[in-house]
Amino acid sequence: MSLAETIQIIVAFTRENQQWAVLIVGLLAFGESLAVVSLLLPATAILLGIGALIGAGGVAFWPVWLAASIGAFFGDWLSYVIGQKLGWRIVRLWPLRRRPEIVMNGHDFFERWGVWSIFIGRFFGPLRAIVPLIAGICLMPRLPFMIGNLLSALIWAFAILAPGAFGVRWLEGWLG
Repeated sequence: MSLAETIQIIVAFTRENQQWAVLIVGLLAFGESLAVVSLLLPATAILLGIGALIGAGGVAFWPVWLAASIGAFFGDWLSYVIGQKLGWRIVRLWPLRRRPEIVMNGHDFFERWGVWSIFIGRFFGPLRAIVPLIAGICLMPRLPFMIGNLLSALIWAFAILAPGAFGVRWLEGWLG
């Protein structure tokens, strides 16, 4: 099954089962923010598609936004905890052992930007997958991590869902 087919299936399932939208979005955002998993999961494209479903009506924006925010927050938090527990041994585990440059690039970014790397990294796919893990490995203090994590999760969830949710309505009003 291709990536496009996977995206279409999940968006179609969500359209047909809108009562599951909050759970689906929460799980996708969690996976999108969880170290390594986010490299394998096409959640960004799916969340953009679900944003368009919101715009087409039938799915309320704010509960879905909250679910995306919570999922993203907990995905980064778990990545941070994994980093604290495993430390640099994580580089020897699959799939990172095959791509250690991802970890090193994430470490360089973290060293340069500190707490801001948590916030900024959320908005860039490869960084989103690794920066919270690196923060844990480097034993970043919990409070600054949690603040950056929470604020970025709230804004990221809005940014990923709003174009479809509000863009569709804006286009309908403008065209019609």
